Order: sequence, then structure tokens, then C-alpha cells
Amino acid sequence: MKNNVVIPGDTIGILGGGQLGRMMAVAAKHMGYRIAVLDPTEDCPCAQVADIHIKAEYDDIDAALKLAEESSVVTYEFENVDLKVAKLLQEAGKLPQGALSLEVTQNREKEKQTAVEAGLPVAQFAIIESQNQLKEAVENIGFPSVIKTISGGYDGKGQLKLESKKDLIEAGSFLKEGGKYIVEQWLAFDLEISQVFTRSLDGKITYFPIGENVHRHQILHETRVPAQVSKEVEEKVQHAVAVLSEKMNIAGTFAVEMFVKDGEIYINEMAPRPHNTGHYTIEACNVSQFEQHIRAICGLPLLPIHSFPAAVMINVLGKHRDILLPKLAEYQDMHLHDYGKKDSRTNRKMGHITFIGESLEEIDNLIAKNKVHMW
Repeated sequence: MKNNVVIPGDTIGILGGGQLGRMMAVAAKHMGYRIAVLDPTEDCPCAQVADIHIKAEYDDIDAALKLAEESSVVTYEFENVDLKVAKLLQEAGKLPQGALSLEVTQNREKEKQTAVEAGLPVAQFAIIESQNQLKEAVENIGFPSVIKTISGGYDGKGQLKLESKKDLIEAGSFLKEGGKYIVEQWLAFDLEISQVFTRSLDGKITYFPIGENVHRHQILHETRVPAQVSKEVEEKVQHAVAVLSEKMNIAGTFAVEMFVKDGEIYINEMAPRPHNTGHYTIEACNVSQFEQHIRAICGLPLLPIHSFPAAVMINVLGKHRDILLPKLAEYQDMHLHDYGKKDSRTNRKMGHITFIGESLEEIDNLIAKNKVHMW
């Protein structure tokens, strides 16, 4: 480290060894950095490209101290890392992102309260701890609504849609004694979007093109860029993330998922690190969400963002990978990323593919030509 700038040749520590850590590491390697990763899994995706693998659980204090000792700066690749470890690294001066954004995004109640305190719109919600409170919340919010665990859910896990009173019976078994849950209005939105952006240590923000997200069975299927939103909506989106950035003192790449309905935006979820919906930036932009993140946490200036006119990123799940890999030579005009995961489960994210072009219509024709739409 020189003059508070982490320079190539120094080591960047990563908490978490999944695909996001792997892509961070690859971007950092191109810039000349060394990588240390803390993850409990042998041969995890990030460890495959790292210089040092500290094989330990995320709440292992001794392992975290070792990571700090090996690294000039530390980041994390997912938000469910241990908060005590994050605070320890912050106190050691090794975590420029800080622990606050982790603390907020690990907890849906705090996430919603942060947005409300910032004066930003969210869907109607209530925090509940019992069956009686659930009934009261649904009476106020109405059907359809959704009940979610306060923390830990992803890809549709840890949540249940409530469409009528009969669903309250199933919801009763969903509730666990002593647990806390959030009940949210189920918005009939026009589209779901993501704003991935990066904020430098001195508060400058660069915005990647807004992506439109398409889900299948509550798992992200594809992100389409540019999102079909007006200039007015784009301005509302950028204002919202700027306000959140200031309130949470965000550093590095961050993502905010939002719903758009009748020209208005509603904050849905936040992620304090590079995001699945930003993977298109690797090929479609002059600087990826991962390189921009590395630049931010290392104290380097952010690059202005330029992009192709259009891009579509499609997740490759286990069930898709088994179709894709044996016929890889038959697929054309696409960029493939395989995450190096050994266990190819049906709905597990195993990689992604990206198409870039002059228009979404052109890309849709390429997707149809390659029969990816049949997955």
C-alpha cells in the first residue's frame, strides 16, 4: 500500500469463495494484484484463481485475522458473511466498505427502514412475529402479499406468496416460534429493474446502464439492457441510489433492485457488492462491475462507463449446463462464463452467457437462433 492506495502486487482479501469472488479475483489479477480468499469449501470457484486459500468458516475469528494479516485490503462477495468478522476487519482498517451496508442488507427490516428514512418509496409492509400479527398484517396490506424471513433468503427461498385466506394456513407452518418476518404487498409492477453502480472512497458515483430483470420460478433468468424505462424513471433511479449511497456511506460496487409501476419506482432489495444482474458489464461495458469495484476499494479513480447499445445476460443453471456443455461448439455469438462449481444441481447457478449487439431485437434473434429460449 502506498499513500493509502492499494497498488498492483499487493494482496486483496475476499470473504467468500463463490462466483462473485472468482470474478472479482479475475479482474484484480488482470490489474496485477494477488488474491487471498477465506471460504470453507475446498476448491471453491474463487480458490481456483486465488494465491492463498484460507479454508475456514466465515465466523472464524482467527481465520479472519489471518486474512487481514495477509491482505492490504479486504472485501466480501456476498452479504451473509459474519457481521462480527466484518466489524473486526473494519476496526483493523482493512474493510473500506465498512460493516454498515452489510448490517442493513442482511436484514430486510433494516433494509426497508433505511429506504423509508431516506424518503424513498417501498411497497407497503409490516414486521410480524406471530400468526395473529400475520392475520392483522394481511388485513391491512391485502392479497396478494408475500411473507419473507427477515434474513437469509435468496432465489425464492425463505418466502411464501399469499393469494387468499387459505394460504394463511400454510403460512402458519412457515412461521417459527421466536422468529421475525416481513409481510409485503405484492406489487403488480410493470417491470423489475436493477441499478448497479460503484461509489469511490471519496464519494464519486458511476452508474452502469439500468437492467431489466426477468425471473423464472423466482430465480433470475435474464437481465436485458437497456431496460425499457423513460428518462424520468432513470433520473428517479439514480437519485434514489445517490441518496442511499450517502446515507449508508457506500463504497465499491452496489446494486439496488426496484419495481417500476406507472412511472414510479419502489425499492425492493439491495446488495452491497457486485450483483448477478451486473454480469453483462464484463463484455458490454469498457469496465466491468468487478474491475470498478476493485478500483474503488483500492483507492483508484473510477473509470467513466461506456457500453454497447444492447446486451442480454442469461443465467446457466445446473439443468441448462447439462444441455449447453455437450453442444458448446454449436452455439454462436455468445460469451460463456462457467463458475467451476463441481456440484451441478438442477437450479444452482453454474454460470452465465452474454449476448451483445446493436439492439435487443438483434440479440433476441441470436438467442432464438441458438435455441437458448427453449431452455
